[in-house]
Amino acid sequence: MAYRASATRIDRDLELRGRILARAHARVVEGGFAALTMQALAEDVGIATGSLYRHFAGKGELAAEVFAQASQVEVDSLADVLRGPGPVASRLAAGLRQFAARAWHSRQLAFALIAEPVDPQVDEQRLRYREAYAELFCRLLEEGQARGEFEVPSVPLAAACLVGAIAESLVGPLSPAARAERVSGLAPDGLQAVSDSLVTFCLRALGASQPVQEDQP
Repeated sequence: MAYRASATRIDRDLELRGRILARAHARVVEGGFAALTMQALAEDVGIATGSLYRHFAGKGELAAEVFAQASQVEVDSLADVLRGPGPVASRLAAGLRQFAARAWHSRQLAFALIAEPVDPQVDEQRLRYREAYAELFCRLLEEGQARGEFEVPSVPLAAACLVGAIAESLVGPLSPAARAERVSGLAPDGLQAVSDSLVTFCLRALGASQPVQEDQP
């Protein structure tokens, strides 16, 4: 007779897997993917290192799942703003500001998701989620075109450019070098300046008729 795991055993395994992912996420928040090692994670969770491999084939698979979970939270958060009420350009500006603010308040995690060198399995997820962001922007741009708020020759290309602009505008301020400057008392561009520049650039690139004013965070 084939072995069948009991419901209790399955629940216990799922609970342990959840704890592993939670601690792995915490390590990335604290130190990026470089801080995510199987030995250190096993110690955090209180299990043998070999037990991790019952749930994940290796660090690459584990890191990819951590990346996917963290990225999905950001995609969903941005989608809530972009699909809200009001003028399309205002929603885009609000979404850009929110995205930048969320990144600013968890800089290590944001830098890890955007630009940290990672395993190939994580890079695959990074590309997948860039496409997810682009899809959100495509829908918004199509609506903006239909309402006459935007003028873009190619919606998919413009959406891809938005994704690139967001990533490139944040990677410098979120980088370890920028964080070190702030610790040493230097003052590189802050959240307000970065957000203002990003919003202005994106709106102008899309042919928005005028700058959008909204409450500042």
